[in-house]
Amino acid sequence: MSKALIVGGGIGGLATAIAFDRRGWEVEILEKATKITAVGAGLSLWPNAIRALDALGLGDEVRARAIEDGSAGIRDSRGTWLSRTDAEAVRARYGSPIMTHRADLLDILRGAVPESALRTGISVREVRADGTVTHSQGTSAGDVIVGADGIHSVVRRAVCGVVDPRYSGYTAWRMVVTPTEPLGELAESWGRGERFGYAALADGRVYCFATANVPVGTSSTGLPELRRRFGTWHDPIPSLLAAADESAVLHNDIYELPPLRTYVSGRIALLGDAAHAMTPNLGQGACQALEDAVVLARVAAEDSDLTRYDAERRPRTRMIAARSNRIGAVAQLDSPLAVRLRDTVMRLIPSSAQFKALAPVLDWKG
Repeated sequence: MSKALIVGGGIGGLATAIAFDRRGWEVEILEKATKITAVGAGLSLWPNAIRALDALGLGDEVRARAIEDGSAGIRDSRGTWLSRTDAEAVRARYGSPIMTHRADLLDILRGAVPESALRTGISVREVRADGTVTHSQGTSAGDVIVGADGIHSVVRRAVCGVVDPRYSGYTAWRMVVTPTEPLGELAESWGRGERFGYAALADGRVYCFATANVPVGTSSTGLPELRRRFGTWHDPIPSLLAAADESAVLHNDIYELPPLRTYVSGRIALLGDAAHAMTPNLGQGACQALEDAVVLARVAAEDSDLTRYDAERRPRTRMIAARSNRIGAVAQLDSPLAVRLRDTVMRLIPSSAQFKALAPVLDWKG
């Protein structure tokens, strides 16, 4: 029996284990953390990711613990609409995007992985071309070695050498809030070098996220800073911030990877953030990891030449990462003149044009 050795037990790693297991492979996951947990954050799953979950046999289970993503578009900080989403057209052409809690998705994925496959508390030190992995508890080997170990991947060094992530220029806050008043239409709002968005979760809570242009490594005061920055923005942002708990606020600088020259080397393949960590502006990070898992298992089962996986996945993920980067650059503009010009242009773009622009991202069939 062929074996897939997967480094990393996050969304991409667990999905990969499921994909290989369902093709009859033995799987082993090496995870650095002592327990598979998820931060308190929402997660958008677009139709392309839902098709990947369907391919893993988990689509219906994920849908049952999610809610349709009801985002109506983008506003400015006063609440004026800059662009509206044609939700009916998106639903008819691609299917409905959904929102779930990251912990719920991880729980579903973990439940579909063979109990004996997951080994936690193991730090990987080196990956060799012959399929041997040295780690804190000895060595492991596989016919395919999968690097699903995130933006600071150890496995990536065996494929591409040292590749340093780069700072996007903005930081982000995330939190889950229990609202005290009806939300109305859901939206993301853009200001000058700042954004605030919110989305409903299936359990009635609301996932909130915010960004701001700051130098790398700038410390945050958490909720007080969010209230200072966004407390005068349009409703319901002030009430969401008023209902938030300081302990629920997560703060992280946003990094991305430069384009890699390859995702594979011999028996070794990279996926998810280890291969193409991207900014969150398209909501495609986890979605692309799920696609990666399905494609890698298919290619490995059909042919030992993993360069087919690289040829199929690298152009697509590079395109999506580049789009996400460009959206972030526009959304984070902070010059008053540039922001006025941006907002004016956005109001003039018809929703049909925005709808067509989604096609290269959402049309993936696996």
